Amino acid sequence: MYLGIAVLAGNGAAGISGAVLWLRSRLSNWFWYLLRIAQASVAVQVAVGLILLARGETAPDGLHIAYGIAPLLISLVSEGMRVGAAQRELEDVEDLEGLERSEQIAIARRVARSEMGVMTVGTLLILTLSLRAFQTGGS
Repeated sequence: MYLGIAVLAGNGAAGISGAVLWLRSRLSNWFWYLLRIAQASVAVQVAVGLILLARGETAPDGLHIAYGIAPLLISLVSEGMRVGAAQRELEDVEDLEGLERSEQIAIARRVARSEMGVMTVGTLLILTLSLRAFQTGGS
């Protein structure tokens, strides 16, 4: 139960802060710290859930298992999409080193904002699925 609360709280905090920052076109290192904590809580919960399932200590239905594993998959897919977002921002740039410093900073900000947007959507999706997992119960 405590791990479930950690997943909900971590992804809620990362998702809400990421959405607010993205809407305000601001960047913050705190978002990335919250995101990594949320991702770690997902990984730990999936690992503990699989261990409990393997030991036969819990017998949730298939839907609960799907909702439990999906956040880990979403996290992995979001990381892949984050790389793609950065590549899209850089695809028209021929010589990054040849640009003025101010142009490099502007590109870096666009890349960071795009990455933050992708990861924010991922955390909000994880939050939603985790709430559903909580609702489906399990023993």
